[in-house]
Amino acid sequence: MTDDREPALVVTSMIDHVLDLAATWTLWDGRPVRVDERVYTPHKAIRRVTDHLIDHLAEVEARLAGNPTIPDRWHASASTTPADLAPFTDEDLNEARCRLTRLGRIWADRLTALTPDQLDRSPGEGWTFRQIAFHVAGSAYYADSVGDLSKAGADR
Repeated sequence: MTDDREPALVVTSMIDHVLDLAATWTLWDGRPVRVDERVYTPHKAIRRVTDHLIDHLAEVEARLAGNPTIPDRWHASASTTPADLAPFTDEDLNEARCRLTRLGRIWADRLTALTPDQLDRSPGEGWTFRQIAFHVAGSAYYADSVGDLSKAGADR
């Protein structure tokens, strides 16, 4: 589940990857993409990546503070909202860049402030913080589901 990469770099590299893909989503034709029995759109992918980062950051912070975690009550990728179906504009891309870049910085600051022992012997129940960082990097799945739309003309 983990390897020798720095957890902060794992998270920020995932965000860079998502934003690279998102830069092509202004070309989206409005048709949701079906992957693994779910549908994805540019807005939904950004929402899911963001929600996943927030959810697990809240878990890390609560555990560090010795507090119980707040249960996740989101419907995750099972839910597609009307907002998910909206066109993905240059303004949406800018908002996503601002939001995810800041979240990436928060994650990087938090993870680099932890000692290797704290990363691997995290307080409370659940995965270690190193495992959580590698887990949230899997959020690239949502963006990969939408894909690089600069190549979509050849694929559809």
